[in-house]
Amino acid sequence: MSNLDVALKEMMNIDGALGAAVVDYSSGMTLGTAGGSRSLDLQVGAAGNTEVVRAKMRTIEQLGLDEGIEDILITLTGQYHLLRPLSAHPSSRLFLYLALDRIRGNLALARHHLRKIDEELEI
Repeated sequence: MSNLDVALKEMMNIDGALGAAVVDYSSGMTLGTAGGSRSLDLQVGAAGNTEVVRAKMRTIEQLGLDEGIEDILITLTGQYHLLRPLSAHPSSRLFLYLALDRIRGNLALARHHLRKIDEELEI
């Protein structure tokens, strides 16, 4: 089992996890996925959220901010979508994508787990 598989499994072990992916935001392609459903197509979500990450990266650069993105939260009526660019490997151009059920999930705990997964993931 690869480190990527372990990371995806850990993401799916987060309470309320509906789907997880590791995504290359230079191409929009997933390196791996776990979970998902008919109503949550992780390939489509990964491609769309790639645009969100790219736009935010561009905006930070245009503003001249010396900041990195810790995570991006998209709040839907029934779900949270968390996007976390890998800070341990900034040159990798990868981000973690977690879809979380708003009722069953704990946003603060999910963010904590994603930070830990980011720190431990070896690409």
